[in-house]
Amino acid sequence: MKFLFENESFSFEALRAAGFANYDGADLGEILMTAGAIADGDEAGWLREWKALAERVRTQAEKSLAAGHAVSAREAFLRASNYYRTAEFFRRENPATDPAVKLLSEASRKAFVSAIELFDTPVEQVAIPYEDTTLPGYLFLVDDSGTPRPTIIYNNGFDSTAEESYFVVAAAALRRGYNVLAFDGPGQGAVIREQGLTFRPDWEAVITPVVDFALTRPEVAPDAITLFGYSLGGYLVARAAAFEQRIAAIILDDGVYDFHGAYASSMPEFLMGWIESGNDYAAIPTLSMIMFASTQVRWALNNGTWVLGAESIADSVRKTRAFTLDGVADQITCPALILDAENDQFFRGQPQLVEKALVNAPTTLVTLTEAEGAGEHCHMGAMARFHQETFDWLDTTLQR
Repeated sequence: MKFLFENESFSFEALRAAGFANYDGADLGEILMTAGAIADGDEAGWLREWKALAERVRTQAEKSLAAGHAVSAREAFLRASNYYRTAEFFRRENPATDPAVKLLSEASRKAFVSAIELFDTPVEQVAIPYEDTTLPGYLFLVDDSGTPRPTIIYNNGFDSTAEESYFVVAAAALRRGYNVLAFDGPGQGAVIREQGLTFRPDWEAVITPVVDFALTRPEVAPDAITLFGYSLGGYLVARAAAFEQRIAAIILDDGVYDFHGAYASSMPEFLMGWIESGNDYAAIPTLSMIMFASTQVRWALNNGTWVLGAESIADSVRKTRAFTLDGVADQITCPALILDAENDQFFRGQPQLVEKALVNAPTTLVTLTEAEGAGEHCHMGAMARFHQETFDWLDTTLQR
């Protein structure tokens, strides 16, 4: 599905930004005018125009807030948060030291916090104990009654943020009577940017402390906790569910069995051979040529080097080998909704591998199609259709 750009990565990220309009995360006119000012593949122009839009909308939010117009301010702060995140997306050459990454990511979080302070439903910023630090997150509550309710734990993917959780699942969940606990884990959001903690494949070491925290809250029904995995989060929460027995259900958006396999299927066999054998003298120049020609590959390898704590772009591919459900999938026993996108550009075929591997869990595999506008990765641009399928399944599974 091409959306405003010929460049595949620009098209997808613009669709991602626009798709959050369902929940006040975007305005179509703003998306169209901003995209129209960006040349295809121009990453500097991408940052410039999305940042300009974000700052203009944030200024409008502050003006409404100062005049006492809380709803207008809230909606504008939400859009600004999404636009700042979008502006920062392609800055991956030296993200750990890039001042633009720090500025834009902080601006996205600040705008989001300004928005949630104006919500009609309670939202708390939380700090979840994890090893010798804490993981930042948000607890979205249906109301302030303290009534125990089914709760979804939202898990980011390879590049998403806890703030994005509101548009991805929390807004839709609240409308249906579910609380949502969202957090940034190692390799994600504020944790990689501010603490420098990188991804780990044994994600149960992350999820167990999050579940421990959730169970300290009276608003969380202990027998109705669902893990929701967004993008690469589809692997992370499935891996965690193999070891964490306090989970009532998992939702994989989309299913990921083998992260390394996704890389292997998109690269020439000879190149993967060099990478696997450690022949970086040959592999890195070849990868660099591919990166020069492809925005998507350039972003993926640069982002992977950062969030996986790799020594090089070739090493980032090798580090994905540990991110697999092989050997643990049969330990998952809770009901699983495995979502599949017909034209998934990242994880094509992976949901089917997950379904086949979950031999001891009740599974439901749902493929959302291009014909219904839901065929892109994580069903971007079709959030209402995605939420319909997801929450109808969850309501039935939890017998609500």
